[in-house]
Amino acid sequence: MSQDPDVAERFGAAALRAAHLATAMLGWAPAQFWAATPAELRTALGLDVAPQAVLDRAALARLMEAFPDG
Repeated sequence: MSQDPDVAERFGAAALRAAHLATAMLGWAPAQFWAATPAELRTALGLDVAPQAVLDRAALARLMEAFPDG
């Protein structure tokens, strides 16, 4: 099985960025980073949380009606 050099290069660059995030944001040592699974890293960085719903115009109008400022 031959390895595509571009794939190896992209993986290396992505691993370096992830290791930097783990060090900078979590204070992890390299051994902690390499021992973690991708799922553990995602959870530790808070990336597994669903994005917050965007407040649309209709929802804002309902809130303004329910809680008037006047």
